[in-house]
Amino acid sequence: MKKITEVKRVARHERLRKKIIGTLDQPRLCVHRSIKNLHAQIIDDVAQKVLFGISTLDKQVRAKIKSGGNVGAATVLGEALAVKAKEKGIKKVCFDRGGYLYHGRVKAFAEAARKGGLEF
Repeated sequence: MKKITEVKRVARHERLRKKIIGTLDQPRLCVHRSIKNLHAQIIDDVAQKVLFGISTLDKQVRAKIKSGGNVGAATVLGEALAVKAKEKGIKKVCFDRGGYLYHGRVKAFAEAARKGGLEF
């Protein structure tokens, strides 16, 4: 049985996804938060393809952080994602917070990605 908080988050995410659509020009930046880690993907919804993904479990990110489940790790992940997106030629994205509140780790990740050069 799922926790009620997870059920509510999924409902919020479904409501958000009705409005947010990623294209090749402006793909969707999707965030998933777990207790110990943070995952992010850049997705083209029209072609139904994940362009690339990154998480706090990656070797390059893991070397810079102690724990993957805190605000510091989210900041490092946001900066790393922005660098990787620039390499792939992606400048503009639409941010999909995954039903999570824009607060804490999600906010730190988004602000670091903006600071790294992504526009949303």
